Amino acid sequence: MTSSTSVAISFERKQMVILGTEYAGEMKKGVFTVMHYLMPKAGVLSLHSSCNEGPTRLLIGDDEHVWTENGVFNIEGGCYAKTIDLSAEKEPEIFNAIRFGAVLENVIYDERTRVFIPNAKLPCIGGKPKNIVLLTCDAFGVLPPVAKLTPAQAMYHFISGYTAKIAGTEEGVTEPEATFSACFGQPFLVWHPVKYAQMLAQKMRENNVNVWLVNTGWNGGAYGVGKRISLKYSRAIIDSIHSGELQGAEYTNYGVFNLQIPTAVEGVPEKVLDPRRAWEGTEEEFAATISKLAGLFQANFKEYADQATAISLPLVLSSNF
Repeated sequence: MTSSTSVAISFERKQMVILGTEYAGEMKKGVFTVMHYLMPKAGVLSLHSSCNEGPTRLLIGDDEHVWTENGVFNIEGGCYAKTIDLSAEKEPEIFNAIRFGAVLENVIYDERTRVFIPNAKLPCIGGKPKNIVLLTCDAFGVLPPVAKLTPAQAMYHFISGYTAKIAGTEEGVTEPEATFSACFGQPFLVWHPVKYAQMLAQKMRENNVNVWLVNTGWNGGAYGVGKRISLKYSRAIIDSIHSGELQGAEYTNYGVFNLQIPTAVEGVPEKVLDPRRAWEGTEEEFAATISKLAGLFQANFKEYADQATAISLPLVLSSNF
């Protein structure tokens, strides 16, 4: 073993052995890895994703789903939430769900209250998706809060899986660090990432799905200079996606990454929507930062380029802003 913790899976013996940890999440992620093998083999797509339904966003599931010909179903049968710095103000649903029926790890709680999470959909199944949101947390402060993706761009960003490790979600991380995780769940993939991407592309074509890139990271500058995009702005963006507002919005091209960003979203300042306008440093600093991130994308994608099709390998990055 290369570390004190290991999770070993044998598909032949149908066994999983977890050593060196008492973290309950290893069990659900182990099962998720098994599903990432079995589901594509059966011709249906497994996704590291959350899923909700309708204008009030009934929660189907938080983390693991399968997309079939008939719709979507949740694998884990619940919501697995981190509780570090949890507050009723920031995440009221999760805060109030720490009651009877919840499985708790390293949490102080009041044993007298006993209610499940509100707005959950039971059973955990839903219809065919109309919108797919690829979430990222950009610590460089140059990706827009929301962009509408073409099918080719959707495949590119799905395979890339760019985000940042941030304090509170990764052990030993004290400041954000850029990272790429194929299909937004590389540790759990069994097949080549392109296989999942091609299946997603097929689902998108069959169902005429809109795909969005939503950045919840920094705006106005990189980590240490800019500020984290306000949660109320992110919620307003998600609301505008589900209401159909963004479907008919006016868009402008965002250079280098060649993204289409809306000129206006209700509840979000126009300046925030365009990272270049929000940038508080010099134009030269902005150009250097966005070029650096583009270079990281290109370097990362070289690993998959030989197996990527014309659908999943578009000319996403342009040289000029």
